[in-house]
Amino acid sequence: GFVRIEESDMFLRPDPASFAILPWRSADGTTTARLICDVYTPEGEPFAGCPRGILKRWTERARSSGYEMMAGMEAEFFLFLRDEQGRATTRTHDHGGYYDLAPVDGGEQARQEMVEALNGMGFEVEASHHETAPGQHEIDFRYADAVTTADNIATFRYVVRVMARDHGLHATFMPKPVYGVNGSGMHTHQSLFLAGKNAFADPEGPWGLSAIAGQYLAGLMRHARSFTAITSPLVNSYKRLVPGYEAPVYIAWSERNRSPFIRVPSKRGDSTRLELRSPDPSCNPYLALTVMLRAGLDGIEQQLPTPEPVNRNLYRLSERERAELGVESLPGNLQEALEEMSQSELVREALGEHVFQRFLEAKQIEWSIYQSQVHQWELDQYLSAF
Repeated sequence: GFVRIEESDMFLRPDPASFAILPWRSADGTTTARLICDVYTPEGEPFAGCPRGILKRWTERARSSGYEMMAGMEAEFFLFLRDEQGRATTRTHDHGGYYDLAPVDGGEQARQEMVEALNGMGFEVEASHHETAPGQHEIDFRYADAVTTADNIATFRYVVRVMARDHGLHATFMPKPVYGVNGSGMHTHQSLFLAGKNAFADPEGPWGLSAIAGQYLAGLMRHARSFTAITSPLVNSYKRLVPGYEAPVYIAWSERNRSPFIRVPSKRGDSTRLELRSPDPSCNPYLALTVMLRAGLDGIEQQLPTPEPVNRNLYRLSERERAELGVESLPGNLQEALEEMSQSELVREALGEHVFQRFLEAKQIEWSIYQSQVHQWELDQYLSAF
């Protein structure tokens, strides 16, 4: 994690509410449980580098204003075949598409067993289906408070990878493992509750949204470029955020199309929520929800006006047309995202100085290593030509 060698002596404080039995047995028949812990220093203070502790701090701050963040994350993943040595490949087990079923969907049995296992652990799985690309899947579970949702995503990724292995498959949450097909996103639905009721709902408000929802939305859009390094943290993340593959590139919101950064699903009332479409499943869910919450709260604190929705297909607009609408783009690569983040006092405040600096340092090293590599594309393009 975000720890230095001189901070290696730490204590784990278990959260009893997180206890759950994992859905498999070891070779000797014993079972294993999940128990999520918070990290503390030897002096008994919360460790500044604990992502779960950071999210808990900000959800508690939101509660001090009466708000409870509720979130649901839709993590997509690929199931790939393994080679004769058991190593992961990018060969798919099927040629299925969106909502295809067996026999086209060769991973249906594995996915169904994952659903049964998650339900057995207390997850409320609401849907599971084949996604758009061959070998791509999605399992959705009911929304919860922000910390519980982050805990569930961390557990979900672990369970999916272990159970895929047991089926002779490799599960990956890498955002864009295959060129030319849709990548894997982690669309994040979010709302604030106030006194037990959805504070985003207002049937009489513009677009069926409350003033709080509009301000929160405006905060997300204002700080989008600053927090993208957290929600899309890999070099590979930006291979997904390109036009043509149902991933957002432009910072706008819409009621009815899926090309912008934020979509407001048509169902309103108690289900009123914002769907942030840029995050991918490689991100740290605790840090991702932290920066989203902080950005939204800033919109409320500053009483930012709600931008007008853009209900046109942004991919089909010219650069001039987008400029006339005031639509900016998300960062185009990890380096650009890190530069934006490094200048953001809001992200620094949200993460705390410790994680803010450690994250930037680690990711700058990642980018530098990537930049110095000779990639297969370069060999294919230049080796014979020059």
